[in-house]
Amino acid sequence: MNRADFHRSSDGISRRAFLKFCALTASFLALPSGSAALIAEALSRSRRLPVVWLSFQECTGCTESLTRSSAPTIERLLFELISLDYHHTLQAAAGAAAEQARENSLSENRGKLLLVVDGSVPTALGGACSTIAGEDNLSLLRRCLDAAEAVLAVGTCAAFGGLPAAAPNPTGAMGVAELMERGLVPRRPLVNLPGCPPIPEVMSAVLAHRVAFGAFPALDDKGRPLAFYGETVHDRCSRRGHYEAGRFAKTFDDAGARAGWCLLELGCKGPTTRNACSTVRWNGVSNPVESGHPCLGCSEPGFWDKGSFYRSVTLPAVSSVPTPQTSTQRGAEVFDSHCASCHANPASLKTPPMDVPTLLRSNTVRSHRFSLDEPDMQALVEYLKDAGKK
Repeated sequence: MNRADFHRSSDGISRRAFLKFCALTASFLALPSGSAALIAEALSRSRRLPVVWLSFQECTGCTESLTRSSAPTIERLLFELISLDYHHTLQAAAGAAAEQARENSLSENRGKLLLVVDGSVPTALGGACSTIAGEDNLSLLRRCLDAAEAVLAVGTCAAFGGLPAAAPNPTGAMGVAELMERGLVPRRPLVNLPGCPPIPEVMSAVLAHRVAFGAFPALDDKGRPLAFYGETVHDRCSRRGHYEAGRFAKTFDDAGARAGWCLLELGCKGPTTRNACSTVRWNGVSNPVESGHPCLGCSEPGFWDKGSFYRSVTLPAVSSVPTPQTSTQRGAEVFDSHCASCHANPASLKTPPMDVPTLLRSNTVRSHRFSLDEPDMQALVEYLKDAGKK
C-alpha cells in the first residue's frame, strides 16, 4: 500500500495520525521548523526498511516499551514504515519457519537491512549461556552484522552490557560497541539507545529518522542521539526548583517527599544521567522522578555498579553554587519543561496568563495533566506575562 493511501484505508493509518506522528518525530528530534513536512514527504516515498531484530540476554522490556509509544497507533505506523522480518516476540512464525525468515532477509537484503540488537551478548563458556536454535549469540550477531548496513543497540544491555554485565559478570556479557572495539564482531555504523527500558518515542523517532533521511541523527561520544541524550535528567527536572532552593527529601515518606522536593539525597542520579525522561514523558504522563522515585542512571554505562540507588551517594560536581533565579527565569524553565513541546512560542498562547492556572488545574486537556507547586505556577504566569509584552 502506498503511504499516500493511508487516509483511504479502512484498516491502515489515518492521514491525520500519520502527520501527527511526523510532527512529533520532528519535535522530539529537535529538527528545524518545516521538518515535519519533509519527514512526511520522505516517508510517503520511501521503501520499507528491512529490519532484523535480535533478542539476546534481555527481559523483553525494550519491545514492550516500543509498543507503548504515546502517539496514536504508533506501533502500527512503524510496521507500515519498516519490514520487520524477524523478531522473537512479535513475529507470527515459530521454530524453523522463523529462522528461515531471518535467513531469507539476510540474503535478500544484504547490505541494506537495519539490524536491531536487544540485550547483551554473552562471551563466556564458548557462548553456551545463550543460544538461539542451537547457535550462540555471538556467532549469530557476527553473521547478521555481515549482512547489515547499520545497527541499533536498543536498551542499556545492548548498548553497554546493562544488568547482565554487572559484577561479577559470570556470562562475560558485553554490549555491541565493546564487541566491535575488541574486534569480536564486524564494525558497522552504530547508534546506542540506552535506557532500562528506552523511552518509546526515542526508538520510534530514531527509526523514522532513518527511514525518512537514510541516516541517523547526530550522536554524542557514546553513540547516543543528542536530541534525546544531550541533556541530563537533572537539567529539565520538574524538581529542579527545589534543588536550586536547597530543599531535599530525606526519606521516601517525609514531608519533603510528599511536597515534591529534590530526591538527590535519596540517591537520585539525575545530575549525571543523560536521557530525555524529563521532557519526553512515559505514555505522555509522567516519569520516575515525577512519580517520587530517584533516577537510577539506567542510560549510563555500568549503572548497576555505581553505588546505592536509595541513599545519598557522592556524585561528580554538577555546577558551582547556583545563581539565584528571578521569577521570570524560573518560569521560562517551567515553560520549557512542561509546555514547549506543544507551544513553541509563549507569546502566541490564546489563554491570558492569569487564566493559565485555572486551565491547567481543570484537568480537561490530557497534555496538561501535570502538577506544579504554587511558586512554579506563579513563576510560569510571570514568564507568560513578560513574553506577551515583547
